[in-house]
Amino acid sequence: MTADMSDLVTLASPDLTVTVSPLGAELQSITDSQGGEWLWDGDERWWTGRAPILFPTVGALTGGMARFSGREYPMAQHGFARRRRFVPIEQLTQSVTFRLEDDAESRGHYPFAFRLDVTHRLDGATLETIATVTNRGGTPMPVGVGFHPALRWPLPGAGALSREQHLVRFDSAEPEPIRTVVAGGLLGPTAPTPVQEDELHLRDSLFEADALVLDRPNSRGLWFGVPEKPGVRVDFAAMPMLGLWTKPGAGYLCIEPWHGHADDEGFAGEFADKPGVVTLVPGESRDFAMAMTFGVSL
Repeated sequence: MTADMSDLVTLASPDLTVTVSPLGAELQSITDSQGGEWLWDGDERWWTGRAPILFPTVGALTGGMARFSGREYPMAQHGFARRRRFVPIEQLTQSVTFRLEDDAESRGHYPFAFRLDVTHRLDGATLETIATVTNRGGTPMPVGVGFHPALRWPLPGAGALSREQHLVRFDSAEPEPIRTVVAGGLLGPTAPTPVQEDELHLRDSLFEADALVLDRPNSRGLWFGVPEKPGVRVDFAAMPMLGLWTKPGAGYLCIEPWHGHADDEGFAGEFADKPGVVTLVPGESRDFAMAMTFGVSL
């Protein structure tokens, strides 16, 4: 299923123009006041996504199944919200909120009464995305949520500079080992981190085996770009995990704050016991958020 370009919602500030599709409540474009495009265009030769919302799980599950109270339910990688059409419930010049609620189809995969509101909000050169999850049912509801924006690599502010001149600068040193990705998209053993103190110097070879998964990063913010050129500041204060991903040679880098991650290899337990999964009691709501600020230089 692809987004219908005729029903896109447009947000605008003096610094940015953003378009969003009701399909998945997914960002489609982020352009600056000079016309530079910062978001990947979904070229099907590489990857048709642009910035999917990951719900109610992040990553792949063992055998493609989620286990709730001892029963297995089929669950696609990153969940089903990205393939569902949301309903716009509030639209202003600089913000829009889309809503998805459970139905017969969703309950065949995720047997809970939920509400997922996704808000995109502009404030100058900053774009904040908030996913608000509410348990509308009468039983505890475990959930994982993640963000998956694909930023251009190279960025528009980099001019003729190469991909290899781009880096990620974390807010703190990141010495902890990363998690490897094994068959089926599951997480395998740890490996030494390629981050040098607080800097990751980007190159395609980093992603030959799939994503870089930081399951316990020290940082809750980072900067992506070429030093002394306009880049992107990414903040994710309440998201405890992070993925970085591309397909080698593609024109994007996904910077993915997560609350939850793929199953560990060999995991066959309850979904609620997965690292990062949050369990909401009946009537409880919780916000999951990230923000990107464009045109920021180191």
